[in-house]
Amino acid sequence: MTLDALANEIASQAKAEAKSIIEAAKKQAKEIEDEAKAAASSLSSDMQSRAERESAQLSVEVVASAKQANQKHLLIARREELDETWNSIRAAVASPDLEGRSDILDALLAEASKSGEGMNLLPVSTDRKALEKGSFTLGEDVEGLGGFVLESKDGSIVLDYRFDSRLEDAWKANLGKVNQTLFGN
Repeated sequence: MTLDALANEIASQAKAEAKSIIEAAKKQAKEIEDEAKAAASSLSSDMQSRAERESAQLSVEVVASAKQANQKHLLIARREELDETWNSIRAAVASPDLEGRSDILDALLAEASKSGEGMNLLPVSTDRKALEKGSFTLGEDVEGLGGFVLESKDGSIVLDYRFDSRLEDAWKANLGKVNQTLFGN
């Protein structure tokens, strides 16, 4: 064999081996690329699925938050309406022109006469004149919408016949009916 033939054979073998290495590298690169595409597709699908779940959850939370805010506004509005109603009732009861005021005072005096002998009557200033006709000793005025307080001579016993306490008891007892009338539920 000549040197040229040997060089040609070595070159031919080198080319064949290089071709084989290149083909193996291409095959391995193709496998790596396919695996990467599959992993990327799976990861993309997982991320899209996760994003959809988070979006749905966020949507539920936003709706719930909006409902809660609406309920809060409704409760505040109802509370304001109840407060306005309470204040208008108190103003009507405090008015010296309240229809039936003298009848109410007479009934309270009759009730007080049964349990308040020897006690001082402390009137609300609005009703002082109407209460002077009673058999009680009048004391200083007390705060209130109307009516009076009976106080023992030593101040140890106080009986409340003011409109305030009666009105508050009636309000509490009828709050359900008031809500039904104002709000229909």
